[in-house]
Amino acid sequence: MRTLLITGPGGSGRTTVAAATAFAAAREGTRTLLLGAGPEDALGPVLGDADLPGLTVRRVDADAGFRADLAALQERAGGALDLLGASRLVLEETGPLPGAEELAVLRALRDAAASEDAYDLLVVDLPAAPRALALLALPEELRRVLRRLLPPERQAARALRPVLGRLAGVPMPAEWIYETAARLDLQLAAVQALLADRGTAVRLVAEPGPAGADALRTAALGVALRGLRLDAVVANRVLPESEAAGWLAGPVAQQRKTLDEWREEHTVHPVAHLGRDPRGADDLAALAAPVAPAATGPVRWPVTDRIAEDGVLVWHLPLPGARRDSLDLVRRGDELTVTAGPFRRVVPLPSALRRCTVDGAALREGELRIRFRPDPELWPRTR
Repeated sequence: MRTLLITGPGGSGRTTVAAATAFAAAREGTRTLLLGAGPEDALGPVLGDADLPGLTVRRVDADAGFRADLAALQERAGGALDLLGASRLVLEETGPLPGAEELAVLRALRDAAASEDAYDLLVVDLPAAPRALALLALPEELRRVLRRLLPPERQAARALRPVLGRLAGVPMPAEWIYETAARLDLQLAAVQALLADRGTAVRLVAEPGPAGADALRTAALGVALRGLRLDAVVANRVLPESEAAGWLAGPVAQQRKTLDEWREEHTVHPVAHLGRDPRGADDLAALAAPVAPAATGPVRWPVTDRIAEDGVLVWHLPLPGARRDSLDLVRRGDELTVTAGPFRRVVPLPSALRRCTVDGAALREGELRIRFRPDPELWPRTR
């Protein structure tokens, strides 16, 4: 199954483009699942009465997911709650906490990937770009936090926990905590595998113009830092060239200039302005949104061997749109923290680079090249 994650700046019409993309794919005979991951049912008004064979529409229900998780937690921790004299929460009177919506989206992605229903394409209408990129970063970040707080190797000492607890004078984590962490790690790993799959891509939607160009540049940088593949840019609400007269001449010229700049860096698909908010099957067909591309493989961050020439290994990180004054690198053990603009990611070093020291870095042609010099104390000696 191919997966197309659609996002863009707020107000760019990304929900409409997601619906039109899924609609176009289903019309071509592709069994398509359209997943609405926004906080509201924005897909309903756009789809209207559109009913197409091969198109299934689902909406993430954060409330139901939160209550199900809360019920499971109370069941598992029931003994401890009773011992403390704590009252059980009434699920029907409890609303989702901050972060519940993001977790519900991740669960929906996992369930869609593991679904027994035969779909060829999953189209996901994500929230606006800043929230969407934070959401897509969650599986990797949460797994890293779980490994730090509850390292899997500690589970090998289950029989020693009572003894260790008495020696340390503090209670050791209960068995159910480790079991819950292991189950959550498996769920997050499934979502992370979906995002890294060769059939997964991100499609950015933006309205051509100065504001759209700035937002698109930032979003594309965030996509690149997460190691996700950017499929294309959908230029939404493009005015027809035939209307380039009178007061529309300025906006048309501005859009034309922005489109030319975008085409230098991205694959661009213009979607025409219909002169109204698209609603229903006829409007979605008139938009002629591009269908999902074929799988081309994940983004690679290669390491090149320059030891013979310069005595270093070079790690290549594609970061289009990055600027030198907004880049920062911090090495901590076997991890490298990369900050690019408003985004930050902690990435594990490839095995060969763990035996090296950072020798410097340079940003050239939208690519961050980090030089690593082998550490004589750790690098294998050769005769």
